[in-house]
Amino acid sequence: MKKVEPVKKKRKTYPHVNIANRYARDVVKGKIEVGRGVKLACMRHFADLEKSKKAAFPYFFDKEKAERSCRFSELLVHVKGKWAGQYIVLEPWQCFVVCSLFGWLQKKDGLRRFREAYIEVPRKNGKSVLAACIALYMFLADGEAGAEIYAGATTEKQAWEVFRPAKLMAEKSPGFKETFAVDIFAKSMYYPRMAARFEPLIGNPGDGGSPHFAVADEYHEHPTSRLFDTMQTGMGARSQPLMLVITTAGINLSGPCRAQHVHVMNILYDKVENESTFGLIYGIDEDDDWTNFEVWKKANPNFGTSLNEDYLFRQYQAALQKPSRQNILRCRHLNQWLTADNSWLNAVKLEQCIDKTLIPETLKDKRCVIGLDLASKIDMAAVSLLFFDEENYWSFGKHYLPRETVDRPENQHYQGWEFEERLTVTEGATINFQTIKEDILELCAEYNVEAVAFDPWQATQISQELAAEGLIMIETRPTVANFSEAMKTLEGAIYSGHYKFDGDPVLHWMFTNVVCHYDKKDNVFPNKPDRASKIDGVVALLMAMNIAIRKQSEPEPGEEAGVHVW
Repeated sequence: MKKVEPVKKKRKTYPHVNIANRYARDVVKGKIEVGRGVKLACMRHFADLEKSKKAAFPYFFDKEKAERSCRFSELLVHVKGKWAGQYIVLEPWQCFVVCSLFGWLQKKDGLRRFREAYIEVPRKNGKSVLAACIALYMFLADGEAGAEIYAGATTEKQAWEVFRPAKLMAEKSPGFKETFAVDIFAKSMYYPRMAARFEPLIGNPGDGGSPHFAVADEYHEHPTSRLFDTMQTGMGARSQPLMLVITTAGINLSGPCRAQHVHVMNILYDKVENESTFGLIYGIDEDDDWTNFEVWKKANPNFGTSLNEDYLFRQYQAALQKPSRQNILRCRHLNQWLTADNSWLNAVKLEQCIDKTLIPETLKDKRCVIGLDLASKIDMAAVSLLFFDEENYWSFGKHYLPRETVDRPENQHYQGWEFEERLTVTEGATINFQTIKEDILELCAEYNVEAVAFDPWQATQISQELAAEGLIMIETRPTVANFSEAMKTLEGAIYSGHYKFDGDPVLHWMFTNVVCHYDKKDNVFPNKPDRASKIDGVVALLMAMNIAIRKQSEPEPGEEAGVHVW
């Protein structure tokens, strides 16, 4: 009788789990250079694997579940950029995230360990694609009846940064709609088999939802934790929900995202016990020198794939060369939590704008405008005369202070500028606005002044008096709308060599005092670091620049004499 050989079972393989573990191992061994927020997460993973061998440890790692979630992600296709239409291939760090979230389970019931995940990674590292893959898995493959899936953000545009790629993946991935029979609508998706839905969520959500999964994208932009809290508290009826925060670092050091960053770092440092929160924070460490380009590679896990070297090097150069952009770029690409304020100008570039031979008489044929910043009667006031053509700008400043302020012992710099005739000092404790009015009338009589920009605060009377003299007075309030474009235009002119001034030491000092504040829409506004650092001359110049930009498209002045509001 013929001997029958036993059939050997094919050994299961877990390639994605192997990739994830190899990545974590290389991080721990220093073969892959990362920040502490990643190294600690990888060390935690291996420490927990060791603990899981003991009965007392309540969690275990299920390779099958981890592998399944990664395989699902790689059945999806990229929907934009150079890889559009190609199947997604998870990067090693992404394998580590997905395997960690879906592989770690509770021993008591086999449900997932992690109910909250905080992932901080710089821009252009594939975070929206990763979030979309996780969201689709929770929507379609997690086996949750009536699942509610939300992509939440403070604005509709940001909410769609996760929902849109997920929707497009569902539409474009081969065999996807046939396999899951998903109904895809303009602003939502519905999975009839499990009665599940997936939709974007904007702003403050109402109570009453029961999310199985929610992602807060770019959480650093959220002014409060309202969306996060509402989503999390609504998950109480779910057996294994997941709240995902995926974000870059930000500039709001008092916001909910920064608080979450600190909390997660405390978990990773084992200062706080929280076994249900997964954290992974990419970025450079406090003792790293950000001016070293190699450090930039360290913070970006997709360097060389979705983030190419040329792009990152351009951002690095911009941070070195443009102080006004430095903090924003370091937030976006190094994940450093910094304020929105930073020095505005590169000192070398500013020096190159000085032409000590420059006098206004040589520019009489040029168009010009005036900016008037009166500040207050006891503080510095400034008048800026700005000449311009299609692309070039020349400015001259006049600055005013009261005698009582100038003669204080701590104000020797003012006394020196008065001696150099760079500062006009009016007698008494307050500035004499009549002196400023006469100076403006004299400038308008001598040069081709098309308009005078003024801030109505402190300047209502003088603006009306100048309008009565036949001048075009344009109300220019100190708002982001009035200053952002002017500040960016002046900065561009300074860096390109299209702006010149005569080296006025008062204006030069004020230029160096300016710090710029960026809002979340990348608008910029001038600030000063402290009360003693005056910037009035620059403010007057920016007011004039705001008018000049608008007038560059006009062949001739467009207003009649009087007070106008733009």
